[in-house]
Amino acid sequence: MTPRPDPALESWCAALEKRHLASLTFPEVRRALQALSSLYVERRERIAGGRALDGAGKRAAFALFYAPLHYMIVGAIVRALDAPPPPARIVDLGCGTGAAGAAWARSIPGRTRVAGIDASGWAIAEARWNFAALGVDGTLRRGDLLAARLGAPAEGIVAAYTVNELADAARERLRTALLGAAESGSRVLVVEPIAKRSVPWWSGWAGVFREAGGREDLWRFPADLPEPVKRLDRAAGLDHRELTARSLWLAR
Repeated sequence: MTPRPDPALESWCAALEKRHLASLTFPEVRRALQALSSLYVERRERIAGGRALDGAGKRAAFALFYAPLHYMIVGAIVRALDAPPPPARIVDLGCGTGAAGAAWARSIPGRTRVAGIDASGWAIAEARWNFAALGVDGTLRRGDLLAARLGAPAEGIVAAYTVNELADAARERLRTALLGAAESGSRVLVVEPIAKRSVPWWSGWAGVFREAGGREDLWRFPADLPEPVKRLDRAAGLDHRELTARSLWLAR
């Protein structure tokens, strides 16, 4: 699968670089990205405690690097699913910096509003800036994603790189809520990394989604990274010439 070029991606990433390197040096962000990458790959149990965003360097690395990657991945998945009609409202659960909701909104024709919710005040502020930079209409609030009101025709729900960070009990509550929302007419998209060891709960969710009429997909596509992201990728010793993800999709 080859992702469609997004004319806003380069300018957004250039603006992100200017924003976050105003107070940090490139080597500081590079070191933070290496630490953040290690946390995601080797020590994911610490993410639920908020360690992924526990310093200015890690926050900048996430905003400059992982947010654009997530934006590219979710946008490509939404376009590949090609599931009309476009939602009138997109709920982004655990929205972080707003990349997933923004990607869905910008990957479909017409205008749609994004409602994002996240527990991090920093993430909500960053998402607000990103929405303005990308021209996305929406509302953002700090809170518990399990408290979000879900379930309506013409509603899209995305939980991208979020479900794996929940405790087991909260994850089960969310699965029940998502299935109920689909029964009410919502279209549900769940996106997580492709590595099985970081998502041990995945097979159970995939089975339930398939039983409900949904689908499970594995995605691999070549990545034409924006220049600021490419520089960080190379400097940190990473290799994102190919982007990968797994997804669950359910639409009644």
